[in-house]
Amino acid sequence: MKKHANIPIFIPHEGCKNECVFCNQRTITGTCQGSDRDIVPEIENALSTISDGYDVEIAFFGGSFTGIGIDRMTRLLDTAFEYVKSGKVQSIRLSTRPDYIDEQILDILKSRGVTHIELGIQSMRQHVLDACKRGHTVSDTEKACRLINDYGFILGGQMMIGLPCSTAEDEIYTAQKIGEMGAKEARIYPCVVFEKTELCNMAKTGNYIPISVDEAVTRSTKVYYELKKHRINILRIGLQSSESLSDKNEVYAGAYHPAMGELVESRVKLEGILSAISEKAAEYHGQPFTVECNKCDLSKVIGHKKSNLEIIRKAAINAGFSDISIKTNDKVKQNSLVFHFGQQSEISE
Repeated sequence: MKKHANIPIFIPHEGCKNECVFCNQRTITGTCQGSDRDIVPEIENALSTISDGYDVEIAFFGGSFTGIGIDRMTRLLDTAFEYVKSGKVQSIRLSTRPDYIDEQILDILKSRGVTHIELGIQSMRQHVLDACKRGHTVSDTEKACRLINDYGFILGGQMMIGLPCSTAEDEIYTAQKIGEMGAKEARIYPCVVFEKTELCNMAKTGNYIPISVDEAVTRSTKVYYELKKHRINILRIGLQSSESLSDKNEVYAGAYHPAMGELVESRVKLEGILSAISEKAAEYHGQPFTVECNKCDLSKVIGHKKSNLEIIRKAAINAGFSDISIKTNDKVKQNSLVFHFGQQSEISE
C-alpha cells in the first residue's frame, strides 16, 4: 500500500453561524486565514515536500466547509479538483456540520472530486447537544449520514469526550451510533477548555467540571473499543499540536495532551496484555511469557516513561509466569501483538 500524505487547508469558523460553548477554532487550528485567500501556494508548498509514491489528499478543515457559501466553496473545490485531474492529488476530504448537508451540497461535492466527508457529530445524545448549544439535532445527524452514504462518499464521524452533561455511557452510545450510521472513519477529541469561550466561563463559575487527561484516556479507550467493534478506522485521538496550543495561556483546563493518541493506544495495549495474562495464567503456570510487537509499536507497549512495563511484569509474576519479556519483530503487523506462552503463540489484533 502507498503511504498517505495530507495537505490540510484550515478555514476557521467560516461558514458556521453557530457558537458552540467549547469552540475556538482559531486557537485549535492556529490560523486566522479565511476562505477568500489563494490556496494554490499552500498546496504547491506542501506538494514540494512530499516524495513520490504517496497518495496525496487535500483536506478542508477547521470550520463548517459546506456553510461558507456556494461561490466560495466551489472556488476552493475547483482549485483543489484541478490537482486531482492532474494526478498530483488523489482525493479531497472536508469536515462540516450535520445540518449543513443536503442534496444540493452533495451534488456539488460529488462533481468536484470530494471523496471523504467528516461530520462534527460530537454526541448522539440530544441533551448533550443542547447543553453545548450545538444548534442541530440528533435527527439532523442521522439524516446527513444517510445522505452521505447514499451518495457514495466515505463517511467520517468526529466525536468529543467530556462535554457538558455527557457521561462515559453517552460517549460509548455515540461511538456505537457512529458505527451503525455507516461511518468508516472516526476522530476522538477529548474536550479542551479554551480561553475566550463560553465553556471557559462555565468552568470558572463551577457550572462545568473539566475532565482530566487521565479520565480522558480512560473514557477515550472505551470509545476506541466500541469503534473498533464496527471496524472503523480511527484517524486521530486528541487535538493536533500547534503553535497556539503550545501556548498554555490559550488553554484554561481540560484534557489537552500533545500525545493523547499515544496515551490511549498505550492503554489499549496494556489492557490487551493484562487480559492475556489473566486468561492464560492457569494453563501456562510456571512457563515464560513473551510479548512481540512491531518496532513502531514498542513505545505504546512499554508506555510513557515505561509506565506499562512495571505493571505488566508485576501482573505476569503474580500470575505465576516464570519470566516476562517484550521483544520487537518486524514480521508482526503494526497495531498487532503476538503472545508466546511457553511454546504456544497467539496473535492479538
